[in-house]
Amino acid sequence: MNKRTYTLATALVTALALGATGCADGKKSDGTRDRGKNPATSNNGAVVGGTPQKGGTLTILSNQDFTHLDPARNWVMGDMDFGTRLLYRTLLTYKAEPGAKGGELTTDLAEDLGVSSNGAKTWTFKLKPGLKYEDGTPITAQDVKYNVERSFSPDLPGGPDYAARYLVGAEGYQGPAQGKHLDSVRTPDDRTIVFELRKPFAEFPYATVLPTFSPVPKSQDKGPQYDNRPFSSGPYKIETYARDKQIVLVRNTHWSASTDTVRKAYPDRIVVTMGLKANQIDDRLIASAGADASAVAWASLRPESTPKVLTKPDVRARLLAESTSCTEMVQMHTGRAPFDDVKVRQAVQYALDREALVTATGGPALNDPATALMPGALFGGKQPDTLKIPLTGDVEKAKQLLKEAGKAGGISTSVTVSTGDKAVGEAIQQSLGRAGIKVTIETVDPSAFYDTIGDTKNRTDLAYTGWCPDFPSGSTFLPFVFDGRYIKEKGNSGNHSLFRDDATMKRMDEIAAMTDAQQANKAWQELDAQILAKAPTAPALIERKPLLIGTNVAGAYGHTSFGGQIDYATIGLKDPAKSAR
Repeated sequence: MNKRTYTLATALVTALALGATGCADGKKSDGTRDRGKNPATSNNGAVVGGTPQKGGTLTILSNQDFTHLDPARNWVMGDMDFGTRLLYRTLLTYKAEPGAKGGELTTDLAEDLGVSSNGAKTWTFKLKPGLKYEDGTPITAQDVKYNVERSFSPDLPGGPDYAARYLVGAEGYQGPAQGKHLDSVRTPDDRTIVFELRKPFAEFPYATVLPTFSPVPKSQDKGPQYDNRPFSSGPYKIETYARDKQIVLVRNTHWSASTDTVRKAYPDRIVVTMGLKANQIDDRLIASAGADASAVAWASLRPESTPKVLTKPDVRARLLAESTSCTEMVQMHTGRAPFDDVKVRQAVQYALDREALVTATGGPALNDPATALMPGALFGGKQPDTLKIPLTGDVEKAKQLLKEAGKAGGISTSVTVSTGDKAVGEAIQQSLGRAGIKVTIETVDPSAFYDTIGDTKNRTDLAYTGWCPDFPSGSTFLPFVFDGRYIKEKGNSGNHSLFRDDATMKRMDEIAAMTDAQQANKAWQELDAQILAKAPTAPALIERKPLLIGTNVAGAYGHTSFGGQIDYATIGLKDPAKSAR
């Protein structure tokens, strides 16, 4: 979500679109795949279902609850999409358009894209006039400042930490609970907010898309309980929320479309039904009967459902499969034996069968094997392959590395995966087992997954997770996944390998200080290969986000900047009357 300069931003967003091509089933003689037309991606870059009509109830069928809706804690792609498009607004946001244009910034609460001074260390934003909360009270710059400050609170872990990384005086700050405030966030008046950064950050406007930079009035803050009922500054407000069961959104009558060029707010109500089995969701949307015709999927299409969709043109026409631009990885606990030994970690890299992972996640129509850490968008469209490990792995090389580490008899370990990734866990288990790495699988409900692997004291050695750049820049990927200075005991995000490497961190600081965008971009790419050689993780997949929609749904597309999730800013129904329950 940020770029070195705005010129680089445009180039990289274009790269996102170019990098979204899929691969067909055919293999070449060298074992790689021929790239051809992907049957799952025919709708990419287009709006499916035409223009929605105002009214009706849009239903979202989900297998899980949200990880967090509190904007201080919301840092999962789909949750950010839901929160920032429906419940709360941020200083800036992304355009509501499919394809590359979805990566372009536009105004939200702010009147413009921010004014920089002091060598890009000071950023000033002016709020639009007439902004209101769900109770009709005005939204102020002080409310944005308050939410930025509460994002530092120890009892609100897990959220974006750009504020902690960049604001002057952030070190040791614990939030506003004891009346302490950050002097580096100033509000000269109710509509002006000024951020003082400790180092130049030309990409700072992209950071203000994140939920951290949405308003929370102090009078409504309920600490951790705010997760259950965020106070709306967006087009909808929460009517009811039964955790793990259902959330119902209704219109916020004090939201004004005249201040908001992004959100269209077509449905009258949005109902998220949770706790459904993933295969049940697929079958209901394939059939698209009754109220399910006005429904969409929250979770990705299950791999076993793919043939039911791709072989039926009328159903395939309702499939969105935008690239997530996220890299899935097997992240190893580098601070704990035996994974504190680089040779053991490299053994995992060589043992991993990425072809099996492709199969386990729906086949080559829906994903590609990863050959680097950062997604292809950050390499101009295609990941490099510096390790040259065969896609099916190299078992003998893995065994040799274990022998060199003094583990010729193999090792036993465990991996945490989301319940929806059980097949992935089994593919990891089987492929590592070939080299003598015995893996026990631990599954966790998706809504608790990040909290579980973010508990650094009690987590498993291995975790299958990924990272999506908050904007197309290496600065939003490698530092967040591999900078050991920001590891937290609880609510740890990104660096799930707990990688602490002085040379890597020094180089990150050097690249961050570069003023030449192309030089910095090349340096991030080179650092990617250097980190990969130290093996804190084993890259696995670049996945798409396959989502089915009902026959009565209109205005649907996968948004590139929200990990391919449906853009809830513009979705609605063809015939609202058909959604009546």
